[in-house]
Amino acid sequence: MLIGIISDTHDDMSSIRKAVELFSARKVSHVIHAGDLVSPFTFEIFGELKCGFSAVFGNNDGDKILLRQKSGDRIYRQPLVLTLDGKKIVAVHEPDLVDPLSDSGHFQVVVYGHTHTPYVGRKRDTLVINPGKAARLHKGDSTFALLDTGTMLAEIINLGR
Repeated sequence: MLIGIISDTHDDMSSIRKAVELFSARKVSHVIHAGDLVSPFTFEIFGELKCGFSAVFGNNDGDKILLRQKSGDRIYRQPLVLTLDGKKIVAVHEPDLVDPLSDSGHFQVVVYGHTHTPYVGRKRDTLVINPGKAARLHKGDSTFALLDTGTMLAEIINLGR
């Protein structure tokens, strides 16, 4: 199963469109958003996804009630625990809980955002993924991640600027 992991889209509709198109082209089965969608109108594009979608609220998410409604009740307070393809995954926005969640031994994958810095690594037996920022703000390129649950390998995909 291929899982798309994205974070910190910050209303950047152009980057969201690119990511959704790439998720479709790669036949992603589920997308996890690690927070900071920001505005409900982002679902004008996220709503075009032809796969599952789950998200956690980030620190910049505004109208949480309308965001949740527009997402079809698929945005949650953190931590979000999912089981996809038999893999137990936890998603948070801020990195504060990444080490304790990784150390717990309860999850095969820990996903987080907030830092805008892409990262793929292992902490003990847990795969830790930060997809970076999809929005074209501040320094650096727009990125997201793809996780293959068969191989348990993740890669960062660069969307450019």
